[in-house]
Amino acid sequence: MSCGCKTSGDSTHSCGPKKTASGCESVNTCGNSYKLSVFDWLSNIQNPTSDRCDFVEVRFKNERKAFFKNVNNIPLHIGSVVTVESSPGHDVGVVSLTGELVKIQMKKKRAPEDAALKIYRQANQKDLEVWQEARKKEETIKVEARKISHRLGLEMKITDVEYQGDASKVTFFYTAESRVDFRLLIKEYASTFRTKIDMKQIGFRQEAAKVGGIGSCGRELCCSTWLTDFRSVNTNVARYQQLSINPQKLAGQCGKLKCCLNYELDSYLDALSHFPSSSTTLDTEKGRAFCIKIDVFKKKMWFAYVDNSMAWYDFDIDLVKKLIAQNKKGEKAPPLEDLKVPEFAATSVDLIQENSVDRFEKKGRNNRNRNQNQGQNNNQNRNNGQRNKPRGERPDRPERAERPERTERTERPAEERNSERNSGRNQQNRNQNNQNNPRPPKNQQPKAQSEKTERPERVEKVENAVNSDKPKAQNPNPNKKNFKKKFPPKKDNNNNNNNA
Repeated sequence: MSCGCKTSGDSTHSCGPKKTASGCESVNTCGNSYKLSVFDWLSNIQNPTSDRCDFVEVRFKNERKAFFKNVNNIPLHIGSVVTVESSPGHDVGVVSLTGELVKIQMKKKRAPEDAALKIYRQANQKDLEVWQEARKKEETIKVEARKISHRLGLEMKITDVEYQGDASKVTFFYTAESRVDFRLLIKEYASTFRTKIDMKQIGFRQEAAKVGGIGSCGRELCCSTWLTDFRSVNTNVARYQQLSINPQKLAGQCGKLKCCLNYELDSYLDALSHFPSSSTTLDTEKGRAFCIKIDVFKKKMWFAYVDNSMAWYDFDIDLVKKLIAQNKKGEKAPPLEDLKVPEFAATSVDLIQENSVDRFEKKGRNNRNRNQNQGQNNNQNRNNGQRNKPRGERPDRPERAERPERTERTERPAEERNSERNSGRNQQNRNQNNQNNPRPPKNQQPKAQSEKTERPERVEKVENAVNSDKPKAQNPNPNKKNFKKKFPPKKDNNNNNNNA
């Protein structure tokens, strides 16, 4: 048998090992019945008196509860499925509370003990089968009932349908903005469903509680989870809490003002009792000032001049009370500009480093990568700076020294010319051998060149070395290019002799 911890009354549901003799252990969270379930905090306390409470609280579908009298002294516990008296026939429900707490609940809800109906028995297998078959037909009947009401043109909405435990009566819950004449509708329903029809109108808040949903806060609706009594909410509640009167933000799923606006209303009213009235005006030497805004949390009031309402000045409520007392004595308060105290912004210290982006990264690896990147950036900046410098401002590049003019060659004998040719050929052969052998031994050094290359080149190397030791002369005109002087053409002695 089911523990009855689901509102739908599905007996195939089982809580497994959590079900005990005292009912379902997780009755507050099992299924979707935690709104109708009750915590019995007197269950482990022995009753000091011999009197036993004969009343039991039983819950049904659609947030319906009723109190019944256990005439036959049946041993019941929370979660027991029972068959109770109804008119007409009988109904099937789930026990939600037993013991002395039932009397407290009856007193709270003002339920008379004389009008309580009787509990027949614990539900048997036949009662459960009829109950389950009736519950399975509720969804299809709801769809068909909506089609019939739409065909008749009635401005109403069928929200839910509930079958009685013995399937002898169907209750239709509907919402409507105005009164609906459903006499013709009841005839259509009776001829279609072949049972007794009962119509019950509910409000939009009750409809939202039955349908359920997610509110703007991201949680399940309060009315569908735990809120059982609905208090009226008006726009004065929003004004007390300094909220903008925006219907889109203040309205809930039901289209009415949110029930949660009443939760902190008492705290706001208690805090506002220490504030001066919002219609307070101050007489200053510069003119009259009126209150524009109130901050309950900071305990401040904003004032502005009647002539210049663009400039606002905020003051503590203690200072405002002193200014009001000064005005009552017939004295004018100083100008608002003189009363304004400059505020110093307090520097906040982030102790847990929530604003640091790299707080989850390893510091050692980041420092090493940061140093490498910094060194690469410095080298790039240095190279870019040297490229951008003009030619005359490069101190590390020596200037080219002008090569001296070569003296005219005199005729040498043929033997010397032949020896020079042979030495040149030998040098070419050596270069080819070096190319074929890419790794020559380190100790080998090239042989001395011929006399032709020895004399002028050595002189030039010595002169360049001397010039490099001297201070570098700056070129006065950095844009002027230095051209090499070409050697003069060779003179042909044979031609000269012929001409002579």
